[in-house]
Amino acid sequence: MLDIKLIRENPEKINELLKRRNPNLSINEVIQIDIERRAMQTQADELRAKRKIESQKIGELKKQGENTDEIQEDVRKIGDEIKFLEEKEVEFDQQQRNLLLNIPNIPDETTPIGKSENDNKIVSGCGEPTEAEFELRAHWDIVEEKGLVDFERGVKLSQSRFILYRGKGAVLERALINFFLDVHTKEHGYEEILPPVLVNSAAMIGTGQLPKFAEDMYKCENEDLYMIPTAEVPVTNIYQGEILAEEDLPKYMTAYTPCFRREAGSAGKDTRGLIRVHQFNKVELVKLTTPQTSHDEHLKLTKNAEKVLELLELPYRRLELCTADMGFSANKCFDLEVYMPSYNGYKEISSCSNFGDYQARRANIRYREKSSGKTQFVHTINGSGVAVGRAFAAIIENFQQEDGTIKIPRVLQPYTGFDTI
Repeated sequence: MLDIKLIRENPEKINELLKRRNPNLSINEVIQIDIERRAMQTQADELRAKRKIESQKIGELKKQGENTDEIQEDVRKIGDEIKFLEEKEVEFDQQQRNLLLNIPNIPDETTPIGKSENDNKIVSGCGEPTEAEFELRAHWDIVEEKGLVDFERGVKLSQSRFILYRGKGAVLERALINFFLDVHTKEHGYEEILPPVLVNSAAMIGTGQLPKFAEDMYKCENEDLYMIPTAEVPVTNIYQGEILAEEDLPKYMTAYTPCFRREAGSAGKDTRGLIRVHQFNKVELVKLTTPQTSHDEHLKLTKNAEKVLELLELPYRRLELCTADMGFSANKCFDLEVYMPSYNGYKEISSCSNFGDYQARRANIRYREKSSGKTQFVHTINGSGVAVGRAFAAIIENFQQEDGTIKIPRVLQPYTGFDTI
């Protein structure tokens, strides 16, 4: 959530930054409500001061034995006016908060300005696109033929775009999860978290999924519980409403969870295979940092996600997202894309985002400065470390052999117990 103080002090600048995302975005309505709310607050304060003076007069007049009925009636009317203004203030506060909850984060000054995903910038790459002297097949054909994924029975058990892994397919999926967790905990210093996969609306608001993306979420009927779209939600909100010590930052946390997304707005996209499904596994990386370190920690987190792709020997590239393609809550984002022969191109496998204090302000996560004792909002950072199903699909396609077998990346073999499918 944007800082209302920052909006008051720099309305033109905030509007200019928001229009880098979308020319239709504006904070003008927020500013107008804020002006009216503050005017009411001033009026209420003046009436309180007047009531205090008049109440003192009542005491003095009573001591002198004079009638105070008229002045008491005036004080009662002042009280009614104050109550009315206070109720309107609460109403304006809620309106302002609702507006702010639906306004995206302002982009960092260094985020490339663009109108679509075509304006994203390729920053770096690792490995060359896979080529072979034989025709490379799509993962959805291979996994079904080899009995690694049963698409038909997954649909029977749930509905379309739910996946049933079987045999060595299930083993490979589990191996990837354990491999990612081991790298991030043992080599990169993250604390492993195993959070709930059902969270309340406060947690979803804290990280920016609600209210903006309610239609993309699975909600439990008659309960304030949502199935998580990513472990970012519960892990970031672990410290919701708390004040941390500066010396305890940065916090590094990683979590494996299943993730659930209705993705109501993406019908027809990537409906074949494992790229876009309603339930998928992911290992998430989350950091809480000070504002002074968030830029460097964002780069480190991105490199942590890249490391597992390098160890798997998968060709990938890093994109710097432009203002039009960046996530709602992010101010800076790098996407990692893995090469997929079936698409003759790259598909996203991780988004590594810096949110500044946007999420922390919504979730009220602060820290106390060691030098001054003042409290500040932390900066939050997260990224997939990485999406397991997409890594699975990339391995199937990039490691397929002419004889129909699939090689298992060397680093995964201790986890699978086999080197070939």
